[in-house]
Amino acid sequence: MEHSFTSFFTGLGLIGILIGMMLLVFVVWSVIWSYYDARRRGKSPWLVALMVLFMVWPVGLVLWLMLRPQKVEQQV
Repeated sequence: MEHSFTSFFTGLGLIGILIGMMLLVFVVWSVIWSYYDARRRGKSPWLVALMVLFMVWPVGLVLWLMLRPQKVEQQV
């Protein structure tokens, strides 16, 4: 009986590690995406990327999506 509980929690730990790694990849991707999106729209890319990262991550991303300029500047 003891062995089944141990293997259950070991499996749960592996699933937690996988979910944590996927979340970390998504956070890094959203910071990189916001950096390039801000640069394309003519805003300070470092400021936007730091805002997305440090403003309790999902709140910063949603805030950037709501406040970002609609018009994309033309590259010459």
